[in-house]
Amino acid sequence: MTDTDRRIRPSRPLDTRPARYPTAAQTEAAARRLALRHPERCRLREAGRSRAGRPLLLLSVDRGPRAVLVVGGPHPNEPVGTASALRLAGLLLDRPARPGVSWHLLLCLDPDGAALNAGWLDGPLTMDRHYEHFFRPSFTEQPELLPAPGSGLPPMPESLVLTGLIDELRPFLQCSLHGVDFGGAFVQLTAPVPGLPEQFACSVRRAGIPPDVDSFDAIGWASPAPGTYLMPSADGADRSRALPDRPELSTWSYAGRHGGVTAVLEVPMWAVEAVADGRPHPAVERTVGDAARTLRERAEELSGLLALVPSHARAAHGELVRAAEFTLEVCPAVADEWVARWCAEPLTVSRVTAAGIVAARIPLRVASMLLRLLADTGGPAVEAARVRAGAVAAESLDRLRAGFGAQWVPVRTQVAHQTRTVLAAADCLL
Repeated sequence: MTDTDRRIRPSRPLDTRPARYPTAAQTEAAARRLALRHPERCRLREAGRSRAGRPLLLLSVDRGPRAVLVVGGPHPNEPVGTASALRLAGLLLDRPARPGVSWHLLLCLDPDGAALNAGWLDGPLTMDRHYEHFFRPSFTEQPELLPAPGSGLPPMPESLVLTGLIDELRPFLQCSLHGVDFGGAFVQLTAPVPGLPEQFACSVRRAGIPPDVDSFDAIGWASPAPGTYLMPSADGADRSRALPDRPELSTWSYAGRHGGVTAVLEVPMWAVEAVADGRPHPAVERTVGDAARTLRERAEELSGLLALVPSHARAAHGELVRAAEFTLEVCPAVADEWVARWCAEPLTVSRVTAAGIVAARIPLRVASMLLRLLADTGGPAVEAARVRAGAVAAESLDRLRAGFGAQWVPVRTQVAHQTRTVLAAADCLL
């Protein structure tokens, strides 16, 4: 044992029930403590490195041919997955080992992106501070996405780490731990998991979290039970064409080549009760039309402000620029689809609420990243852009608080639901 190991060895039982999201340093320290406390059952290793050279840590519990792979931190603005992975390890180690089953917890798939959101984790977990430190990469820089055949693009190093683990472990179950900033809980599956929809429903009731019964992320997907969705087949004929959502080109589907099922588990930071309402909305055309107009106008305004970002900020923070540009590029297509298709259809309260949330959330995200890009630049034009971007962010936050009644879900509640659902999915498949 090294001197470092002696310093971090705990003198009392380790409590993995989180009141906060862990930082990268806290995550590594907690994982090392678990491995030191349970050397006969628990191992920590570096599975690979990120683009910037940060380690991707894999915490494994027990040994057996039937493997469960849990992926934390696939999106850097969703820190719940890392907290849930640590909590899950603690729960597993508090129980007798299950013969023949092993658990493998990739603690954070995108540590580089997480570093750009880390400022939020050290202070009050408020909505305002979350967006002061907000970053979410463009779609093609998200590690769960695999390049399309013939694109000529190489997979990201983080993607190769994950697909390598899938090939090595051949998991019968992969759980990707996501979070949504505003809305409800839901689960997306690459194949049916008998019994899981009922377990999921029990868990959200126990947590007091609304299930998202008509999710914006699963438009047109089969839904065997409220809040549970089956991903479409590779042709994707019934999928919305406005969004680049191709699960067949993701690490979610990659597990299927070994016969595994992937469950993507979403839990909200701020719950919006209306997403659980599956009744018909009484004013679809007016409400969705207003959301489309807001999204289009905000995107046009923010595109103009983005053009004012100086070259030195673009060079220093290219990932923020690319993320803002990508997000703004998809807005016109989304707004056009809402007007052309949604306004003419009978829709649920849940779906219409989702449109309103997206129309506030997308400008909020872009305005927040713009404020970071403009933070260290002077001049009248830039100052005016900062003021306007700040106003867009403030107006969007007010809309989400007052218009949708978004309420904070404690970290412990988020993690408890997510870990219950992972364990239930494994039980259903064993």
